[in-house]
Amino acid sequence: MLTGLKNAFRVKDLRDKILFTIAMLVVYRIGAHVPVPGVPFQGMLGLFGDSGAMSLLNLFSGGALSYVSVFSLGIMPYITSSIIMQLLQSVVPSLHELAREGEVGQTKITQYSRYLTLGLGILNSIGYLFLFKSYGISFSDAGAPEIIFDIMIVGTLTAGAMLIMWIGELITQRGIGNGMSLIIFANIMAGLPQAVASSMSDGSMGLVITAIILVVILLVIPFIVYLERGQRRIPVQYAKRVVGRRMMGGQSTYLPIKVNTAGVVPIIFASALLYFPAQLAVFFPNVGWVQVVANALATGWINWILNVVLIVFFAYFYTSMIFNPDETAENLKRQGGFIPGVRPGRATANYIKNALNKITLPSAIFLALIAIFPSIVFSATGNQLIQSFGGTSVLIMVGVVLDTIDKVEGQLKMYDYDGFFK
Repeated sequence: MLTGLKNAFRVKDLRDKILFTIAMLVVYRIGAHVPVPGVPFQGMLGLFGDSGAMSLLNLFSGGALSYVSVFSLGIMPYITSSIIMQLLQSVVPSLHELAREGEVGQTKITQYSRYLTLGLGILNSIGYLFLFKSYGISFSDAGAPEIIFDIMIVGTLTAGAMLIMWIGELITQRGIGNGMSLIIFANIMAGLPQAVASSMSDGSMGLVITAIILVVILLVIPFIVYLERGQRRIPVQYAKRVVGRRMMGGQSTYLPIKVNTAGVVPIIFASALLYFPAQLAVFFPNVGWVQVVANALATGWINWILNVVLIVFFAYFYTSMIFNPDETAENLKRQGGFIPGVRPGRATANYIKNALNKITLPSAIFLALIAIFPSIVFSATGNQLIQSFGGTSVLIMVGVVLDTIDKVEGQLKMYDYDGFFK
């Protein structure tokens, strides 16, 4: 592991990518502590204890909302727009054709996602303006009309959301790993020290509970890694054929299908949708029933059931988006490959599809159970560490770390270096 890390910094191109990624994450965390002009710094600290919806908003912003910072909107407008575009690709034929056009089509879809992120950012900024006022935060009064400050706050928050999107895309293009996932990872890690300190503040009992939680997390991580690395290997045989004067083919190999093909995307998408009612609640801070509904969807048994349903749904949905059995079967047939005992073509596609469905369901249920179990424990204990560093956070962190390591290892092998794991 240490040798692989040393090798990563020996390669200039890879070293530059790693340092660029770290620098962008540092810029993001600095921005999370820069207050919106006209709003007192740390203006909303301590105002989230009794509100599940507001706590959820603050958690996904990495604590930026409690400081009323320029990054209060967090990465969620960009994630929400990505979800909408992914769903539209499956129902709008023109978008589906764009997705099949390769890099050119993906560039256009990315551009649409940016426009949608801008629209969502403006709407969320207006909602947050209402939220700030409902909490009694006083804005600077320099003799200018209040509408001037309102426009400045909405513009600043929207610009912050677009800057976060730009940082995420820069990390994806010029750094190492997926920018969106790494920003979420940074948000989770930013809240960890405070959550540990809060958990340990209850004296000796707090120390014992904190130690137990950390031990359980360390014991769960190997199971998550095992799931992430698990594969269903379908045997494939290639027929012998004569090319010129040489005999080609005839070898046996396998088609690897990841047990958790969708990775952490189902959890991120499910969290984003459950986060949406909390976003709507900021538009109606003084309407009691709206707050009750938002809090019910943010915590409690309704949230747990919806989490399970959405994670399972997005596991199947995203798997179908990134792994097409029909195309795989067609490619095997074109290359002279076949699955022993299965006819090429449609029968092979159905076989792969059934195998994919069988491994997706248990992995999705496993993800859902790990995601909701800490929430159930938190509702019984009220321990802040469980909420901030529970199953969803651990799953996202482990998934992001593994994905980033894979990308670094792939770069190392391009330069004839050993990876992290031999």
